Amino acid sequence: MRVFVEGVGIVGPGLEGWPSTRAVLAGTRPYAATAVSPQPAGLLPPAERRRAGTTARLAIAAGTEALVQAGRDPAEMAMVFAASGSDGETIHEILAVLATQQREVSPTRFHNSVHNASSGYWALATGSRAPSISLSAYDDSFAAGLLEAAVQVTVCDRPVTLIAYDVPYPAPLHAARPIASVFGMALVLAPRRAERVLASLTVAISDVAGSATGMVNPELELLRLGNPAARGLPLLEAIACAEARSICLSELDIAVMPS
Repeated sequence: MRVFVEGVGIVGPGLEGWPSTRAVLAGTRPYAATAVSPQPAGLLPPAERRRAGTTARLAIAAGTEALVQAGRDPAEMAMVFAASGSDGETIHEILAVLATQQREVSPTRFHNSVHNASSGYWALATGSRAPSISLSAYDDSFAAGLLEAAVQVTVCDRPVTLIAYDVPYPAPLHAARPIASVFGMALVLAPRRAERVLASLTVAISDVAGSATGMVNPELELLRLGNPAARGLPLLEAIACAEARSICLSELDIAVMPS
């Protein structure tokens, strides 16, 4: 399957926005990890803005940047949301309440805990009624999301936005499911070449499972390994360097060609 990348969005430690991230990944700017705190989504109505959890704010920030870059209307865009889990802080707070005698879970906490909460907030923020799917495949969630998005682009002959994101769990859940940092990224994928294309991707299911492509920079490699959504960093690096590369992500082989 061949698809074309029209836009990229990214929110991560030391990787705030595609222009500065591209310079880091291309090696023209040093990488320095900084704390990430996704801001309230300005697209949301005030009430929903206050209720939105970290994952929703993260997804909206990354998706908005990618679509602005691509010049696409978010209200008309089919979406794929990929995350290995839900909002870790919300899950922690619900379990803490359930451990008390009152066991009174806030309705807001509950609806922020479900896996497709981000897609719901996205629809509220953009007014979109386009198709949307939320999926999870543990540490391979980014690869699963990319495969789903590429299939939709190819079969339905329409652009699709992939948003992948994951956030850490507080202790004690962190010990059972360690996620090192907040990270989210988005790709706008289209079925054919347009003026704003950054690269083309040829996506195929591998016949033989190979070693996943890593990052040369040790700090970026730690980031890649520390968050399932960051497994897409080698793909972004190839786009940033404008180089033809072959990348292995889980069970996927991806050929990246510059625009």
